[in-house]
Formats: sequence, structure tokens, C-alpha cells
Amino acid sequence: MAKTLLCQCEDVSLEEVRRAFAAGHRDLESVKRFTGFGTGPCQGKSCLALVARELLRLGATPGEVVPFTARPPREPTALGTLAALDPEGLPMGHEGVPPEVPPPRPGPAGLAPLPARADVVIVGGGIQGLSLAWELARRGTTDVLVLDQAYLNYGASGRNGGGVRAQWTTPTMIRLAKRSLELCDRFAVDMGVNVWFRRSGYLFLAPSAEQVARMERNAELHRQEGLPTRVITPAQALEVVPQLDPRCFLAASHNPDDGVVFPWPFLWGYASRAEALGVKVRTFARVTGFRASGPRLTHVETERGAVACDLVVNAAGAWSKAVAALAGVATPNRPTRHEILVSEPLTPFLDPLVSMLGSGPAFGHGAGLYFSQSGRGELVGGMGDPAEPEGLGMGSTLRFLARFARAAVGVMPRLAGVKVVRQWAGCYDVTPDNNPILGPAGYDNFEQLHGFVGHGFMMAPAVAERCAEHLTGTAKDELWERFTLDRFTHGRIVREDFIIG
Repeated sequence: MAKTLLCQCEDVSLEEVRRAFAAGHRDLESVKRFTGFGTGPCQGKSCLALVARELLRLGATPGEVVPFTARPPREPTALGTLAALDPEGLPMGHEGVPPEVPPPRPGPAGLAPLPARADVVIVGGGIQGLSLAWELARRGTTDVLVLDQAYLNYGASGRNGGGVRAQWTTPTMIRLAKRSLELCDRFAVDMGVNVWFRRSGYLFLAPSAEQVARMERNAELHRQEGLPTRVITPAQALEVVPQLDPRCFLAASHNPDDGVVFPWPFLWGYASRAEALGVKVRTFARVTGFRASGPRLTHVETERGAVACDLVVNAAGAWSKAVAALAGVATPNRPTRHEILVSEPLTPFLDPLVSMLGSGPAFGHGAGLYFSQSGRGELVGGMGDPAEPEGLGMGSTLRFLARFARAAVGVMPRLAGVKVVRQWAGCYDVTPDNNPILGPAGYDNFEQLHGFVGHGFMMAPAVAERCAEHLTGTAKDELWERFTLDRFTHGRIVREDFIIG
């Protein structure tokens, strides 16, 4: 039987939209992330009206079919054209960037009621919160409520590049990443959701002698931890990625076992499996405050009412500082925007994710360039901006496109003719030492699970396992002794220096 396509670019059918609605995804942003419609070259121009009409026919309210935010550029634009722009002459930070439009709130029919109480309330329906809910539930703690301020995949968990790597600089991080990679390998079977995970490797490029020395130190640690990382010459790197310009780097670090995953279905998998075990996931339920009695929190207050609870977990990512403040707890983490883009589909040519460490002559003063090729052929990449101020803004900038284009074309000249289709942004949750904040703070039952900078997504599967064991008393864990909030006042900081993006 022939299928009726509503989105030609992404091959999204009428039946898929109907399944999304039946699963509770009624607003356009949620349906977009559940099906992928509107993310191709046309940016919804040809399919948005068709999907909206079908959702209204199925029973969605007009407020639920408010068009989603169109992502620049307006038309596909070649990286070579963007590279010709001077990024230093373009607005930086949030100057001139329209604020992100708040997601439309579903009508009453689209909102399941909140329970009067729950044993555990997890604030934040991103990868950290949902993976923890699943791990708690499969250990027998099923009276869990996950609250999110918007739709699933609204925050950084749905706005990242999907990289999962074990190339880190401390044994703790390497072991966590190795475990996450193992869980990613099994995810499709364990959760019944295809997340397009592939172990195609990471290739880090070192543009300076200092970076080469750091790579060599890290590679020795990697060998001790059982990783197949090799420090290789530019000529050897060209055997892995022939299109690179070898003048841009002095050496490279290659681990073929690192990988890339598609973020959106990762969240759907955790959410659906957790709900099947009794966990309640409630979206569009912004937390507005807490009630306390002595050293313990007793209720979580939301826009939709209060929920009594025994334990609260703050897993709100970039919003965790604000959530902690609602309980009178001050944390030193800060949200910063990081932008990302996707290109037109290309014939497969790139196996590993490529990243440039530090600054080099090919790309000026920027650092942290990275890009990979998806299973559908698009290039997905990002690059940090040292001038980015603190803030929760998720708007897009021309400055990012110019900086990324210059860096990418400098590293791989053949990309000059590749067209950018879409860009977007999410927020890192940055701590002073680039390590997470874990354990109780302010109240005996107010657990912190945030501050993962740009690697929360890749670490979440392993961290959730260990957090669930910690919370259920199954095992004591040194992470919850090393990374407590009070380390910032007691001087126990160890900086992790291998952050990219």
C-alpha cells in the first residue's frame, strides 16, 4: 500500500503524524521532533500546513499548531560564501538576536494531570532526568515523576551533535564514557528504538606543539584504560580522512571506537520505557518553587499545581541554576549558548567526527571546531565562541556561521561548496572546573545532577546507572563524594580540560 507523504524532504508520512498524535505529541514542535518533519531543506515550507491541518483534524487546538520557529539561513548557503564574511565585524553574543519564542502550551486535552505526590520528583525531562527515571524504575523505584517546562527535546538534549567519545583526560571520565558507549551499543535492543548509533571514531587535530604534547600524554592514559587511541602524523590522518588539509595540524589523535548517536529518539526511548514501568513524565509543567519543612523539601510547586514528594532531583541542565535558586541554593554553574548547523545531504565520505583542538592559522582565534557526517549524509557541526556571554538565549547568529565556515573550510577546503541548510542553538551548563555538581545541596533530599558542560548527553547513560545505585543505596559512589557543591568553597577543584564545541 502506497504511503501518503506529508514531508517530502524527510519522508514523513501521514501515518507517522497520526502515530505521533496518538502517542501524545499534539503541538507542532513535539511532532517535529518525534517525526523529523520540517527539518529538511524546505524548513517546513511545503509540509507545515499539511501537518497542522492533520493535527487539527485529529483534535489538536489552534494554540497547539502555532508554527515552529524557522531556522536560518533563509535559503541554503555555501560555506565558502559564509567564510568570506568577517566574523569580527558581526554582532556577538545576544545582540540583535530575536529571543526564542516560548513553546505553545497544549490545550487541556494534551496535558495529563499531575499526581498529588510521588516518591521521587525529577526536575528536567532531558537526557539526565529521563535516563535516571528509567534506571530507578528498573531497580524497583517506580513512583517517579519527571517534570519538564516544555516538550521533550526542547533543551540541550535535543539540540546537540550526538557525539559519544571516550577520549578524555582523567580515568573517571574515560570509564564513564566507555560505559556509555557500551550502553549506546545495546540501546536499540534494550529500548526498542533505533538511535542510529555508529562507532565511526573521533579524530582530534592538534595545531600546535603544546596540543601535540597533551595528546601524547592523554594517549598513554587511554592505553592504560584499554582504549585503542593512537597519536598519528598528518600523513596517517589523511589515510583516515583524505580530504583534510595537512598544513592545518601537526598531529592527530584517533580512537576508532568513539561514536555518534541521533539525540531525539534517545529521549523517546528512555521516556517510553520508563513510562512502561510506571514512571510519569509530564511536559509543560514548569517548576515555580518548593515547600520545605526543616532540612527537607516537602513539595515541588509548578504552574499546574503542587506535588508532595520524598526526594527532589535537580536535573534541569542549563536551567538548573535557576531551579536551585528557587530553593534558596546558590550554584556556580552558568548557561552559555552553543550553536550548531547541518548541511545538505552529501554522498558519504566522512567516517569519524573531526575536531580541531585550540587555535590554528586556518581558523583564527576560534577553538573547538567539530563536524561529523550523519547516516543520511548531512554534515553536522558546531564551534564554541569565547565571546559568548552567559545566558539562556537560543537564537541563531550570522557570526557563528561565518566563524564555523572559516574554520571548516580551512581544515577541509572541499567543504567550500557545501550548503548550510539549517542552524540552531542550545545551552551548555558550565561549571568553574567543567565537572558536574552532584549530591544534596541546601536540603537533605535536594539532589543535584547537573553541570555537565557540553558532555552531559554522552555521559548520561553511565551517570544514570551510578546515580540510581547511589539514590537507592545499592552502592556508594566516589562521584558523589568528589563532585559535591561544597568543593567550590573547600578548594577541591580538578579542572577537566578536554572540552570541545
